[in-house]
Amino acid sequence: MAKACMTATKYFLFLFNLIFFLFGGVIMGFGLWLLLDNQSFIAVLQDSSMSLKVASYILIGVGAFSMLMGFLGCLGAIYEIRCLLGLYFTCLLLILIAQVAAGALIYFQKDVLNDEMSKIVTQVLSKYPGNNTTTEQAWDFIQRTMECCGWTGRLDWNSNMVIVNSSQLLFPCSCQNISLSTGNFSDSGFCEAQTPDWPVYDVGCSATVESWLLTNLGVVLGICLAVAVIELLGMILSICLCRSVHTEDYTKVPKY
Repeated sequence: MAKACMTATKYFLFLFNLIFFLFGGVIMGFGLWLLLDNQSFIAVLQDSSMSLKVASYILIGVGAFSMLMGFLGCLGAIYEIRCLLGLYFTCLLLILIAQVAAGALIYFQKDVLNDEMSKIVTQVLSKYPGNNTTTEQAWDFIQRTMECCGWTGRLDWNSNMVIVNSSQLLFPCSCQNISLSTGNFSDSGFCEAQTPDWPVYDVGCSATVESWLLTNLGVVLGICLAVAVIELLGMILSICLCRSVHTEDYTKVPKY
């Protein structure tokens, strides 16, 4: 009976590590997406802040490390190598502690993060020249699809140098509210308004993004909880298998 339980534990741990290996690949892919994406809000932040690029490299590193851990865990489970199982348990414990610390830091520093985001976007808007660059395309896409204007509101565009220095009544085309607009306008760059009252959306993109996060909060929390449960399960399986293996037998390690 004990041998059957040990065998079941071994193969459950192998399956878990296979999932963990794939999960590491997903994290690394997400980090690469953050680093290479040029069609979303990420592109706007990348050109204005090094923090996001650093975060992208960190995610890539974490993903690669998770894939390595998954491989070592599979090896330790199948060949019952105690040192690998112990190393695997220790790494999972450290990762879980780091995740809890990161979550707490984000929660208690959310106001600071919001202020930093506001500064970055304000800088982007003030320097927006209307030349259809990658950053401008990304921001135009955000305003157009989320039906918002500026970060806190349309007044954020008042600091834009093109609008300030122009003798015409210009406004960002991607902000235009179709229900208020007359005539055909471009999807990017600047358009000329007929009156000082721009035909644009009144709500800022900050409120729209916050609304989206609140709408999807359950999904985000569910994913975080699932990851924590999977990691705890891996820790339990690895320590149980490690305790059941009484002697080291390095001859079980495959030779290539």
